[in-house]
Amino acid sequence: MQNKYKIQDTILSNLKIESLNDMQLASIKANEESDNVILLSATGSGKTLAYLLPVVQLLNPERKKVQALILVPSRELAIQIDEVFRKMATGYKVTCCYGGHKRETEENNLKQSPAVIIGTPGRVADHIRRENFELDEITTLVLDEFDKSLELGFQEEMSFIVGSLPKVKKRILTSATESVGIPDFIGFTSPARLNFLSALTEKDEADELVIMTVDSPDKDKSDTLFRLICMIGNKSMIVFCNHRESVERTSNLLKEKGIVNVFYHGGMEQQERESAMCKFKNGTSNVLVTTDLASRGLDIPDIKYIIHYHLPATRDVYMHRNGRTARMEAGGKSVLILSEEEKLPAYITGKVEPIVLPEQVVLPEKPKWSTLFIAAGKKDKVNKVDIVGFLSKIGRLKKDDIGLIEVKDFFSFVAVRKLKVGELLELIKDEKIKNKKVKIAVAK
Repeated sequence: MQNKYKIQDTILSNLKIESLNDMQLASIKANEESDNVILLSATGSGKTLAYLLPVVQLLNPERKKVQALILVPSRELAIQIDEVFRKMATGYKVTCCYGGHKRETEENNLKQSPAVIIGTPGRVADHIRRENFELDEITTLVLDEFDKSLELGFQEEMSFIVGSLPKVKKRILTSATESVGIPDFIGFTSPARLNFLSALTEKDEADELVIMTVDSPDKDKSDTLFRLICMIGNKSMIVFCNHRESVERTSNLLKEKGIVNVFYHGGMEQQERESAMCKFKNGTSNVLVTTDLASRGLDIPDIKYIIHYHLPATRDVYMHRNGRTARMEAGGKSVLILSEEEKLPAYITGKVEPIVLPEQVVLPEKPKWSTLFIAAGKKDKVNKVDIVGFLSKIGRLKKDDIGLIEVKDFFSFVAVRKLKVGELLELIKDEKIKNKKVKIAVAK
């Protein structure tokens, strides 16, 4: 028991977390007492750590095969969980498997069995059919954002995966909505049910999240959105649209009016999506225009505004969008743009503040950062230290000129002060990183 708490304290120290919240403590206790646990808690509340800690406690360093499988609905959530697990620095190997990632890379990673696999149902099912990893020592199964997986039509793949696991003893299911039904194939018997949804939702809406509306005189809300963004200024915001086509159209209209923004949806190539998300995270763009794909599984701190360009279809969609802001004891604002024929949805109750837009608008100050694409990553043995050293020594950048760095498997992104980019690219154009000439350019 003492060793267990020591491991937990070390993990929290590695994550720079002082203490666990009530939901995380309740999850640990429930998982100690039950083999079947359902955890209901809002996005952004710390669910990932709430189940990763119990999962790690069940891992055995003596076993050399896969011991735990975590299934998630999206590649973004898989990547986020993978990052958290690696920061925990447990000493256990983890592998991430998802569509859009090279299967050959994953197959190579699976040759030396990881203790934990995190993946999307389609890709994990594919690996199982190809017999790329052994199943006989997988005793822990986590279904994260289970309701979203069902919503996206992954039931058949999940049923196949669960039916392929002969030795599962521990099942953990998480969801950010109460309305989820649990199919028989999961194999739940007398599960411990933890519901932290209502308390957190009420707290967010009452104390931390300000709900606002702004009227659009036209059915086409693009001019109202433009004026709203000008009024807000250069604070970080996510603009939610209901369709991919609307996302790109809205993004282009904003660009034409001088608003720096990036767009993000499920129809984009993986590298394009990662580039857009990196630009939003590192301050190259303060405005992200997206579908509801970005309403879950993305951990981006300090988002100040959620703008519902299109009204959310359901209360759950509304709550998931709003879950991107007012996190970790920070405030946020949720703004619904209403055309003349639209009314506030009935599920929105409580105080709502109207916004009156000013007659005159001024374009927000342009971001001071730019993002560079580097055609080398983890598989090329390139890390953040290598990139900082290269940019500092060869590119003559000071520490304050380099922002967020993200190193992927085969490429990397780095934020650089916009004023320095031209000179930097000239200085490094014929140079090598770790004795290799690689393409370095402003990210598209």
